[in-house]
Amino acid sequence: MFTQAYAVRFADGAEEVHGEGRPGFTLIVRDRRQLRWLLAADAYSAALSFIRGDLDVEGDLVAAVRFQLGRVHRGWREHLYAAAARLAPHRIETWFQTRARAARNIRYHYDRSEQFYRHFLDRRMVYSCAYFQTPGSPLDEAQLAKLDYICRKLDLRAGERFLDIGCGWGALLIHGAQRYGVRATGCTLGRSQAEYARESAGRQAMGAEVTVHEMDFRDLTGRFDKIASVGMFEHVGRHRLPGYFRKVHDLLEPEGLFLNHGITRPEFLKDEAQTLFVQRRVFPGGELPCLSAVLRAAELAGFEVLDLEDLRPHYALTCRAWIERLRQNAAACLDAVDRATYRTWLLYLAGSAAGFEDGLTNVCQLLLAKRGSFRGRLTRDYMYAAPQG
Repeated sequence: MFTQAYAVRFADGAEEVHGEGRPGFTLIVRDRRQLRWLLAADAYSAALSFIRGDLDVEGDLVAAVRFQLGRVHRGWREHLYAAAARLAPHRIETWFQTRARAARNIRYHYDRSEQFYRHFLDRRMVYSCAYFQTPGSPLDEAQLAKLDYICRKLDLRAGERFLDIGCGWGALLIHGAQRYGVRATGCTLGRSQAEYARESAGRQAMGAEVTVHEMDFRDLTGRFDKIASVGMFEHVGRHRLPGYFRKVHDLLEPEGLFLNHGITRPEFLKDEAQTLFVQRRVFPGGELPCLSAVLRAAELAGFEVLDLEDLRPHYALTCRAWIERLRQNAAACLDAVDRATYRTWLLYLAGSAAGFEDGLTNVCQLLLAKRGSFRGRLTRDYMYAAPQG
């Protein structure tokens, strides 16, 4: 139950405080009628109102989202939106997805504007959970630590063939090639991401060691010693996870390693109004599986789990860092995208931060090997070596 004090500011300048203590955030609304509507509104309707600019929030946006989601909404609209999230025609993608549809979904989110992402991501353009040595670590430092952490978990070695499925703007590929001497291959369906990754590799004299394909992972061929998939399998769909893991199993050398890093949610959670918001406005085709379904699909594909780590607190810190940067660079962001997109990302990241902080979403790193084949190190000491600078 939400107990933090909050303030309300009306268009006529009047203010009031609800709860005890110092307000964590301020709701900015036209009048008391709109405030009453907001306090009774479902998550989807409240989100659309925020995106339109009908209301605003000063202070801790994450706390404001938690306040709204924590209220009991059981009206007909809430049930309707929940049903729409579960039964919408596009949910057929959880079973089947064409390559053209997959590309459209990815480009909807990632090809918005490279400049927009530049204004809130770190300097390497890493769009996934960072790894914080301390809560106050700078985002650039935390993202570099994450890249190195993945490379160490995979025990990358010079000359190995390394594949990054859903490589984004190429940071992990370039880091693996620069610091560990691997021959790195990446694939992404984001057109602008692929172009940026190739250009970035060229600028850093890594063009010969880094190859980037604008390609669906299902069309990849060859064999790789080490494979990573970071923040990608959320786009696959719960019922297509077995095929995803079988494909990676086929691409991996017999004694290779696969690190799968992705967001999951507890089994008890069901699709609700906020799910519909993400499906329609942020990640079309996206779906968060529960961890047990991920493990089952991986094992049925022939993998065994060597290591499992939940980085949930790190993603909460990452989302808060992105929100802070979005707000600090608001003018520049609004030069790159329209106001509705900017406010959608603010709200989406605030909701994500609240979910990670409250344990309603997790981000898990699974280190996998083909069953019975692993002949690697006996302890995990090597994973926790000092990050390479």
